[in-house]
Amino acid sequence: MSEISKVTVTDLVELHQLVEKYRAFYKQPENDKTLNFLDERIKNQEAVAFIARIEGDAVGFTLLYPTFSTVSLSNIWLLNDLFVLETARGNGVATELMDVAESAAKQAGATRVFLRTANDNLPAQALYEGRNWVKDEVFRRYDLVF
Repeated sequence: MSEISKVTVTDLVELHQLVEKYRAFYKQPENDKTLNFLDERIKNQEAVAFIARIEGDAVGFTLLYPTFSTVSLSNIWLLNDLFVLETARGNGVATELMDVAESAAKQAGATRVFLRTANDNLPAQALYEGRNWVKDEVFRRYDLVF
């Protein structure tokens, strides 16, 4: 069992290290902008992040972005990132992070939480579907990259 806490600016160094490993998982090189990006999101309250620790060591995180839905006329949250170090996988850390994330969104008045994951990330898909998240079969995603 891990200890989960809401990220504050005092956790940014540990969060930064985990985020760079997460970005590497998605084939992104380390970036000098990462720490500043995280610092701004936390300080400006533009994101809600949780960090998981086992015996004091940071082993995972989730990062969520509150937003809105015009269709439902409600607050919704994007669970944008979820990551657990490979050495800590299989210990229920991802499940604990999901529990905290879902609870925080619901407590904040969100009517739903949504996410996306890589098509080949089968362990993540199994986690979400095992928690009764529903795969979107209605909407198609489009991106415009600059």
